[in-house]
Amino acid sequence: MNHQDLIKACQQDWQAYTEHSFVTQLAKGELNKSAYLHYLKQDFLFLKHYARAYALAIFKGRTLAEMREPLPSLTALLDSEMSHHVEYCAKWGLTESDMEGEPEDFGTVSYTRYVLDTGMAGDRVDLFAALAPCAIGYAEIGTQLLNWPETKLDGNPYQSWIQLYSGEEFQSGVRDTIERLDEMLAEIPLGSQRGQRLCEIFKTATRMEVAFWQQGLNASDS
Repeated sequence: MNHQDLIKACQQDWQAYTEHSFVTQLAKGELNKSAYLHYLKQDFLFLKHYARAYALAIFKGRTLAEMREPLPSLTALLDSEMSHHVEYCAKWGLTESDMEGEPEDFGTVSYTRYVLDTGMAGDRVDLFAALAPCAIGYAEIGTQLLNWPETKLDGNPYQSWIQLYSGEEFQSGVRDTIERLDEMLAEIPLGSQRGQRLCEIFKTATRMEVAFWQQGLNASDS
């Protein structure tokens, strides 16, 4: 099996994730600012747990090669991606201390703890299956939005978000993620109990991504 099998096994949820109203409103420049600010703060908290999950992947490694494999992603998260996130959020009037002090929304708690619990209870493949929808989905969304006729770039306050996730640097990193995941999945039959369990993990994490978008929209209604 490969990552496409995981996506096909939850096609309806995957579409709800990659074509969510939060995303389409963002592409058109129509997303409520309070929804976006809520998303940015929760995404900061999410990224902290995402880094913890990569640290867990090192712990779960059985060989030195397996332990070394997640290290570049963990280093990039802590030294680069989170720093860029803080710098970007500053342009929206959010400081690092603002985001550190933000309470975790229910969707953030559910998603991050699901990923960490899956990794703790299972092995590296389980963990990376739970992590995969985030990176793969954002890459797909970035590409879709860049080519979507209704996407507005000029004058769109969210233009930089679209450019980030459609950009070659992010897309290249996701291609590496997919290659690693496909190597892990290659010898697992899709129809086996193990294969079906991985599909369920991927599907649940995808549903969590849908809820993560929705909590941003809900924040603008409160």
